[in-house]
Amino acid sequence: MTRATEFQASEAAQLPLKGVKASTFKLLLDSAMQLIADGQIPSIADVAARSAVSRATAYRYFPTRGALLTAVIEASLGPVRAQASSTTEGRTRVLELFEKTFPRFTEFEPHLRAAAQLSLEQEALQRAGLLTEAPYRRGHRIRILDHALEPLSRQLTANARQRLHHALSIVYGIEPYIILKDIWGLPNTQVEETALWMANALIDAALRDTQAAQPEA
Repeated sequence: MTRATEFQASEAAQLPLKGVKASTFKLLLDSAMQLIADGQIPSIADVAARSAVSRATAYRYFPTRGALLTAVIEASLGPVRAQASSTTEGRTRVLELFEKTFPRFTEFEPHLRAAAQLSLEQEALQRAGLLTEAPYRRGHRIRILDHALEPLSRQLTANARQRLHHALSIVYGIEPYIILKDIWGLPNTQVEETALWMANALIDAALRDTQAAQPEA
């Protein structure tokens, strides 16, 4: 069994549909979104204070920071996760995904960075045996990219497809922003262009690997 099949990303809490619970949930979530946009990675207590509700109330909705960040990322990227392409040409579907979703990554960059930071912090605590809360798990890109790669399955060997899936998961998400902006100082437009270039290059490499693996006539 592969890591991808074992891994379960954190799922967002079910949004109350109506009434006081729904309005309180939205108030807390909006406060968290704004605190993160302002440069903080808030605790549940911070969100409660910003929302002018008790800590006990906030913890009923978000018992851990992971639960809070899961809801934040769901609010930020829900449309990305729900996207399903009808394009049947493999490369086109992958590039379409990048072109449609990277602008949303740009829009919600602080929130994606907060999620990555929490994940790294918890990973370090878990390795040291010091993690005291349920871990926040990223990983929705596995399913999103799997859908995008589906048409290419007919053109690639199983090994080439899996390697391409792994490689694209490095390129697709907040990671290119962290490297290309923080280290290289590139603007958002160049981050998106470079990620798209890398996706194209990785597809070319997977197709070459498949062709090289085929027996000679």
